[in-house]
Amino acid sequence: MTIPNGIGNRLLAALPAADLGLLAPELEMVALDRDAIVSRAGDQTEHVLFPHSGAISVMIDMANGQTVASAAIGREGAVGTLSVLGSSPAAVTAIVRAAGTASRIPASRFHTAFSRSPAIRHAVQIHFKAMLIQLQIGGACNALHPVQARMARWLLHLRDRVDHDVLPLTQEALSQILGVRRTTVTLLMRNLRASGAIRSERRGEIEIDPSRLAAVACECRDTMRLEVEAIFSMNAAVIRPATLGLTHF
Repeated sequence: MTIPNGIGNRLLAALPAADLGLLAPELEMVALDRDAIVSRAGDQTEHVLFPHSGAISVMIDMANGQTVASAAIGREGAVGTLSVLGSSPAAVTAIVRAAGTASRIPASRFHTAFSRSPAIRHAVQIHFKAMLIQLQIGGACNALHPVQARMARWLLHLRDRVDHDVLPLTQEALSQILGVRRTTVTLLMRNLRASGAIRSERRGEIEIDPSRLAAVACECRDTMRLEVEAIFSMNAAVIRPATLGLTHF
């Protein structure tokens, strides 16, 4: 496996060399194309995906066709790890919102390494804890906070993962993420442009002012980010950084 310089997945980077070696022969680098569906609700999980860059939203699909995002995943996480709990169809759909790259491994191969390595099991536990924080706080946020604050939060979530103020998003994608009508998104975008929180909007791209947008967002964005960083910090001493020529993760 050849890993490009300057990018990396935090879960893989935290593994000791020997444990990463259990995965490395089966890992392949793949492109994450914008709007690609990497996991679909109802399908069996065939691969576990570790993003090195880009952003993925985890979507809940309702019977009437409505959707809402429940979590965001970037280089701090993975897609498909729940499959280690047993063979069952995926409960959510994962969609690439910002293009990037990822390391992919067949789910069966990952399960084998998971059963052999306490460090890999611990890395998966870290991911589960981080996702649970997002799901818990996100559920409360969706129920209690105004949609404009939620939209600002989601724009900042994506900005945290792409590390750029120009976000590859359409209003249609935002309506799917927020679970609201497109006309609602249009109105909110107009309000945020008037306040300077959004600098410009072109076809398929939204340029934001992070500091002004943070003033509009609810506290959930900072709470999630701090909680996730605390989880990684508490577990840093348990699984040391990997070597084997992969220190540039």
